[in-house]
Amino acid sequence: MTATEPSSTARPPAPSPAPSPQSAMRLRELVFGAACAAAVRAAASLGIADALGEEPATAEDLAAAVRAEPRPLRRLLRALASHGVFTETDDGRYAHTDMSRQLREDAPNSLRYIALWCTEPWTWQAWPRLDEAVRSGRNIFPDLYGKEFFDYLHDDAGDSARVFDKAMTHSSRQSADDLAAFLDLDGVSSVADIGGGQGHVLAGLLEKYPALHGTLLDLPQVIAHADPRLRAGGTLADRTELVAGDCRSAIPVRADLYIIKNILEWDDDSTRRTLRNVVAAARPGARVVVVENLVDDTPSMRFTTAMDLLLLLNVGGAKHSRESLLGLMTDAGLRVKDVRPVNPYLHAFDSTVPVRQ
Repeated sequence: MTATEPSSTARPPAPSPAPSPQSAMRLRELVFGAACAAAVRAAASLGIADALGEEPATAEDLAAAVRAEPRPLRRLLRALASHGVFTETDDGRYAHTDMSRQLREDAPNSLRYIALWCTEPWTWQAWPRLDEAVRSGRNIFPDLYGKEFFDYLHDDAGDSARVFDKAMTHSSRQSADDLAAFLDLDGVSSVADIGGGQGHVLAGLLEKYPALHGTLLDLPQVIAHADPRLRAGGTLADRTELVAGDCRSAIPVRADLYIIKNILEWDDDSTRRTLRNVVAAARPGARVVVVENLVDDTPSMRFTTAMDLLLLLNVGGAKHSRESLLGLMTDAGLRVKDVRPVNPYLHAFDSTVPVRQ
């Protein structure tokens, strides 16, 4: 027998255990995940949650309200109800659940525009290319559409850009309330919201703390559409400064507290430059609070890891783990004192600018 010939006594590999019915069913459900996302999108697009009041309604009544055919609408409602979005009563009517109410546009914590944004037409072209993005480590959007994501969004997909703006506005308002309740600003007289978008976080803090002064820094086209409360004539304008600029280039702002929320999702080099710009601008002892979604140590891991993959596809960005963000902040010269959850989706990294030697 040569070294390359198998031994006649070699045992065949043990057969793999048969999958459990539960695991097989779960994998089938995951494979059909696109159908679930499409059903939620259809419900949001049709406005079913808005048409359904507090009393159960028949599929026929809802079809008339949203201008749809009753039979396929019943099929859509049946699929949604199997996931807890709406529920079917014993007499065949449909009623709201906690999840379906969040698809109402007037709901306090509405997720209607988030549901639409995460299922926009471009996403259905991008997701099948995930294997390419994983192999190459870069975004595939330019290969699909001939330009970078945000250029495409604003040049060629105006409807999608408007959905994006509404989704970000709703999400920002909701997290702004949570952050205002979370932050203790005792001893803080000035706050800077870096890359703060329309300034919902800043406005919430200024309303809560009447002696506080604030600065909102973002790109010129973003500052132009800042929260009306912060602009000239607004209720908070006399305590607000609006600064147009790119935080990746410079941060010409001095404050007791800097807030950086959900913008450190670019490549690590851009993130380091932003953090170092804060350290360079701040006085020693200034407080820097970075607020981000994490891909670990969080009850929202399924949602956050999905968003992480979507960032890879569209802009080549990434959500952070606790370790990766701690490393970037430390490399920039910040001293992280504490990491705590703001809500199920966000963590706050509380740090200070050290005294320069």
